[in-house]
Amino acid sequence: MRTLRIAAAVEAASLVILLLNVFTIHAKPITSLGGPTHGTAYLVAIAMTWAIPAAAGTSARWLALIPGIGAMLALRRLGREPAADGPGASVPPQDVRTSNQSNQSNQSNQEARTSDEDRTRS
Repeated sequence: MRTLRIAAAVEAASLVILLLNVFTIHAKPITSLGGPTHGTAYLVAIAMTWAIPAAAGTSARWLALIPGIGAMLALRRLGREPAADGPGASVPPQDVRTSNQSNQSNQSNQEARTSDEDRTRS
């Protein structure tokens, strides 16, 4: 996934540089360096997207084929899907809800104790 992120960034940055070059000074060395860099990043992004097992069930693989922004779109699509091995994957949503409820109970208990202390002082 890290390689895909790097390839997506290089693909997008090189496209911006190439377009700026075309619409401004059109320097041959920038085109000579930027073109192959962009093309390589594009191919690496496609290969990495197709190599990620989580991309099989989504349209991320097909999004990666869009020139210029495909890798960014694929990363966005993959980011929306819950990762089976990502952080917090072993904690079911039920436990999170229970945790929030216990926090609310603790807050209610604290408020009750504060009220009791106020009454004791009066």
